[in-house]
Amino acid sequence: MKNILVIGFVLLALSCSKPKNDTVRVAGSTTVLPVISVAAERYMKLHPDSRIIVNAGGSGVGVNQVGSQQIEIGMISRDITQKELEQYPETSFQIHAIGRDAVVPVVSSELYNAGITSLTLEQIAKIYRGEISNWKELNGPDKDILVIDKEASRGTRHVFMEIVLGDKEAVAQGADLVLGANNEEQTALTQSDAALGILSNAWLNDDVKGISILMPDGSIVEPTLENIINNKFPITRDLVLVTNGTPTGQTKTFIDFIMSPEGQEIVKQNGYVSISK
Repeated sequence: MKNILVIGFVLLALSCSKPKNDTVRVAGSTTVLPVISVAAERYMKLHPDSRIIVNAGGSGVGVNQVGSQQIEIGMISRDITQKELEQYPETSFQIHAIGRDAVVPVVSSELYNAGITSLTLEQIAKIYRGEISNWKELNGPDKDILVIDKEASRGTRHVFMEIVLGDKEAVAQGADLVLGANNEEQTALTQSDAALGILSNAWLNDDVKGISILMPDGSIVEPTLENIINNKFPITRDLVLVTNGTPTGQTKTFIDFIMSPEGQEIVKQNGYVSISK
């Protein structure tokens, strides 16, 4: 009798330890993260038997973990590179755009109020190449520029560098500091009165200001939602979920929820542009 009880307990423990079939694992871009975190919370309230596990890590993590089939959904805010496609030849990456965003050069409110409110793309490029090192060269205060770069795998960096330096993998010779997640960079910018960084438009606030782009024709394009919608701001991108092949089951249902009117409202509430027609 004792042996039967022990065997029964072991079987029960094993059955409880098995992952649920309706668990969806998501990881990747910190830009996409706020949308998916809120969407997952609301989705699980509508589907009490489901489980959505969301982690960050950056776009590179999202691509690599889908490619190695560790997760069902990757969050990315850039294109998948040819190198990544070649690294996972057995994975059929499928893209699901859920919103649009701008990548914005940013400074602290102190620097913005001191007159650094707009720059040309070439001026920004010279700062990241190390050719301009003091704000006084741009009619700003006499302060050395603290140039903040992002980790190489970050989607925000890929998009920014491709437009500004002409190569998504360009080396920023002028960089003083390399950071990862948006919240890390937002904090660093808030604490500095001389820094220039790169952030998603949705991460701007009263302490971290977006720089407008001075265009060759003399016009100034601000990083507003209207200019993102109209494709006037020169550094924009899609916010994307990636799966291995056509999603099915709970994965498909969750993505469908994000694309629904309620899900797209979450996209807008987080400061991004809905792609709903």
